[in-house]
Amino acid sequence: MAARAGKSQEMDPRIWSHLPVDLLEHVLSFLPLKSFFNLLCTCKRFKSLIYSPSFLAKYSPSSSSSSPAFSSFLLLSHPQFYRHRLPLYDSAIGNWRNLSLTCSILLPYAATTAITLLSTANGLLCFSLPNSSSFLVCNLLVGSSRVVQFPGYPFAFEMLTLVPAPNGYKIFMIASGASSNNAWVYDSGVHSWREFQGFDPSLSDNCRQGVYCNGVLYFCTSEPFSIVCFDLESGMWERSVVELPGELTFVKLVTDGEGKLYLVGGIGRNGISKSMKLWELEGENWVLVESLPEFMCQKLVSVCYHNYEHVYCFWHQETICVCCYTWPEILYYKVARRTWHWLPKCPSLPDKWSCGFRWFSFVPELYAQV
Repeated sequence: MAARAGKSQEMDPRIWSHLPVDLLEHVLSFLPLKSFFNLLCTCKRFKSLIYSPSFLAKYSPSSSSSSPAFSSFLLLSHPQFYRHRLPLYDSAIGNWRNLSLTCSILLPYAATTAITLLSTANGLLCFSLPNSSSFLVCNLLVGSSRVVQFPGYPFAFEMLTLVPAPNGYKIFMIASGASSNNAWVYDSGVHSWREFQGFDPSLSDNCRQGVYCNGVLYFCTSEPFSIVCFDLESGMWERSVVELPGELTFVKLVTDGEGKLYLVGGIGRNGISKSMKLWELEGENWVLVESLPEFMCQKLVSVCYHNYEHVYCFWHQETICVCCYTWPEILYYKVARRTWHWLPKCPSLPDKWSCGFRWFSFVPELYAQV
């Protein structure tokens, strides 16, 4: 009986070979992703399965499924991580994981040089490869990558921002050399750089990267605070005429990727923040959304020592994250619930690491093209 039971679990190859194509594709779409990707390498027919109707219905961004196909992560980068790993926090289940930098497409670079994660967008990660004067844009989920050469050599840059595009992505950055502070934009659709004039020099002390919303990158200037916009198509700069809230000690911008623009700002005088508030841009006005509780504000102010250039913000899965280069924890605001929380320090971080913490939102996307 045991032998019969064992045989009954084996599928007759003749049955598999006569299955209708659409039925076979539907069955294979239920494989675990790791097994599915191993299957793609076996033949050309299986490689095309990733674009089958059954697989697209399950994993494409336009899928009508109410639950996301993949977990989303908060990714922590630090200068001492580059030869080892990047900690990932699974925000759906509240667990820590590790992303090895010696895996697949990163192995040739991580083994020989210091690679630095600069920006993320729509499932893509952008690393700097300084020894080869280039960037590496990769989709870790499917193991695809592209090396993008710097527009010149030597080339110093700042405020690099990876921006999603309908059929790929764009890379924005500012040349930071002594002779030029022009803006550069790389378009993955045509694989080329464009140079634009007219950079506002007051941005450099207050921005890590731009905030993308409706085809425009938004930046905050140093005091007196204002918002500057850069149109990615025309390359034109424009200063926003929308009046900012009063008594600001610092200003950070966040977008939800769907057209909403938020402002996180400290309130106080003489560079000392007494409170922190969140506003949303509605038409031509900044409308107050929420204030950070006093005891949480005191902690934030104490960890950044009133050096607000160390503070940065980003959007992650319906939350607004407020971070500091000198502190390994994240302060985050759940927009739907209107509540503030602290994400504790990663358990694997050594206590002696006191600065250089850079957090990113990482939401794997199967069909993100490099």
